[in-house]
Amino acid sequence: MPLISIVIPCYNAEQFLTETVESILRQTLTDYEIILIDDGSTDSTAEVIKSFGSRVKFKFGPNQGASIARNRGTELAQGQFIQYLDADDLLRPDALERRVNALEASGADVAYSDWQRLEENEKGEFLLGAVIARKIEDVHSDPQIALLTDFWAPPAAVLYRRQIVNAIGKWNESLPIIQDARFLLDAALMSAKFVYVPGVGADYRVHKSNSLSKRNPLKFVEDVYRNACQVEAFWKANGGLTKNRCHALAKVYNYTARSLFMAQQDLFKENIYRLYQVEPGFRLSKSKIAGIASTLLGHQGAFMLLKLLKRPLTYL
Repeated sequence: MPLISIVIPCYNAEQFLTETVESILRQTLTDYEIILIDDGSTDSTAEVIKSFGSRVKFKFGPNQGASIARNRGTELAQGQFIQYLDADDLLRPDALERRVNALEASGADVAYSDWQRLEENEKGEFLLGAVIARKIEDVHSDPQIALLTDFWAPPAAVLYRRQIVNAIGKWNESLPIIQDARFLLDAALMSAKFVYVPGVGADYRVHKSNSLSKRNPLKFVEDVYRNACQVEAFWKANGGLTKNRCHALAKVYNYTARSLFMAQQDLFKENIYRLYQVEPGFRLSKSKIAGIASTLLGHQGAFMLLKLLKRPLTYL
């Protein structure tokens, strides 16, 4: 059986998939299998997949989203370690070898490396951008809090031990836009041990307008909010809402409230209720809300709203 299974969900990936697979074929560690899951592509992705022949395993299915595609790939995976990789991202040549070595030396469950942005310019070219180099503990000593709030790494930068993937169960299909962030967080919620592998191990494409979060920013915020609600419920059932956990939730709820106010009044009200429940003394950031309220309600209406937000709210 292979040491590593590399699972790649593909949807209309004809432009980038060959380069992505070639970045795997150049790996210094060669004991791996490549699993390509086509998620109902309407371009020539299927032909690109078939062009790799016996070097890859593949399955075709209807368009159901990246999480379901990754779950299908995980079911097929036979490796001791699992590397998820988006169809347009790249692995540096020694990425797998260095991550496996780190996991085996440390006994950790998840290895993560630095990564570099590939920025799309006006001509559609992807140029090397900023290197993102930081540790989870740079954000917070508790990985669960760090991964809920301010730490993120693309799947290309993360290698999982099979046991922790089994403990997580499945990719969260209810959060289609932030599913990669949630899977990494789920590892922490399952008490995973993380090991940092210094040095750039992946290239992450930053498209000018084609990411899910950019195409539908409100859906992104809704996902962030629902993710926080789910984590709050998990924490209540597993150790309770400590002061640090409440502060982390309040930080997320404050962020989502500022956007939900614009377009989701019912969800905004629920959001505010949750915020004051986890941190009754919290004071909602009001600069953005004030500007929006002034436009929608006039200066007097904005004043009344902000005055209301100074008091704890009762939901329903």
